[in-house]
Amino acid sequence: MSVAERLQGQVAVVVGAGQTPGETLGNGRAAALLLARAGARVACVDRDLDRARETELLIQEQGGDAIALRADIRNKNDCDSVVVAVRERWERIDVLVNNVGIGSKSDGPAHRVDESALDLVLDVNLKGAWRMISAVLPLMREQGFGSIVNVSSLASVAGGFQVAYEVSKAALNRLTASVAISSAGKGVRCNAVAPGLMDTPMAVAGIAKATGVDMNALREERNKRVPLGGKMGTAWDTAYAILFLASSESRFITGAVLPVDGGAGVRVG
Repeated sequence: MSVAERLQGQVAVVVGAGQTPGETLGNGRAAALLLARAGARVACVDRDLDRARETELLIQEQGGDAIALRADIRNKNDCDSVVVAVRERWERIDVLVNNVGIGSKSDGPAHRVDESALDLVLDVNLKGAWRMISAVLPLMREQGFGSIVNVSSLASVAGGFQVAYEVSKAALNRLTASVAISSAGKGVRCNAVAPGLMDTPMAVAGIAKATGVDMNALREERNKRVPLGGKMGTAWDTAYAILFLASSESRFITGAVLPVDGGAGVRVG
């Protein structure tokens, strides 16, 4: 089966389909582009409508069908509105990709993290995914079909210095399992991908700016920490994992957290 046939005729919602500006590609935009190439009609959802429209235009330039929608996943009404808009246009939703995730300068180990940072990161990374899932599940359960893919992180099982981010992603893994088992009888699957060290704008440019570290030096340091080939992954690595879990090729897989980390997770423990 070619890439162009893997999601033929399906409708995908990619939340976080815009991206942080930078010289590389972000996970959300890569996922939206790849799902469109696989034949899906794609709703590109982002808090920043201009960034969502950039992704929409890229898909259309490649011959795909896409729309851009603005939503803040901290707002339940925004999440519900996305489902309404997509259903009105295409009548169904087959795939939901929850790619939104943030960190905070005020994050840190448990004895230092600022409570406001903990609240914000959990609200976006965990509750934001839950809001979108709860909005789309009634339709998917009614259809008797659907695939939800959450973007977790290696930090869900490793780390120790960003308790808000780590706990939010660990909780997202558990949310994935809970949704998987509670909706399996209705034909809805829910899985997650857990990227490790990736060369994306948020991960590299964002950290370099926040810490004042030279971006090239940071990229070199991160590369050295990757067991497989000594080089970070790219957004395409995350996107292809998302495509697999979204497609019928993974039809008998639900509740899984798929590492996309170049072997970094093997070191844990």
